[in-house]
Amino acid sequence: MKTIYLAGPDVFEPDPFAAGETLKQLCTAYGFEGLFPLDNAIEDFDHPHKTAEAIRQANIDLIRRADIVMANLNPFRGFEPDSGTVYEVGFAEALGKPVFAYAADRRHMPERLRAHQQLAPDDLQCREGKSIESFALSHNLMFAHTVVAEDARSCLRYIAERFS
Repeated sequence: MKTIYLAGPDVFEPDPFAAGETLKQLCTAYGFEGLFPLDNAIEDFDHPHKTAEAIRQANIDLIRRADIVMANLNPFRGFEPDSGTVYEVGFAEALGKPVFAYAADRRHMPERLRAHQQLAPDDLQCREGKSIESFALSHNLMFAHTVVAEDARSCLRYIAERFS
């Protein structure tokens, strides 16, 4: 059975263990074993930096162990995906792992950003004065190719069609 590392900000949900269990059950339904970051048993060190490093290393180890990575690239605390998830996507790709992602809003970046920041339909810059990239992609060009579905179930269906 192939394993899927479940990257995403789901670890920050009010009940992250339930969120992880739901994702893992979906994986099982599609014939995969889900690896959720909170599956790791992490020692609570006397210094938060040591605990953070232990979590980072345990997640890296799970990504190395996984056959596939599935990432939740929905906005997190703002407009963009969770930066930790983006790191995990890049790390997995650097290892040569297949990466598939989902995001509920797959409109092109300019349309999404203009709506989010309440800009005019023809604005070429965001509120911070930076140009709005326009490559007809829903996300940053470095990982937009991974976005294949709107939700976890659809993403798993997509993965299963390629790995079953």
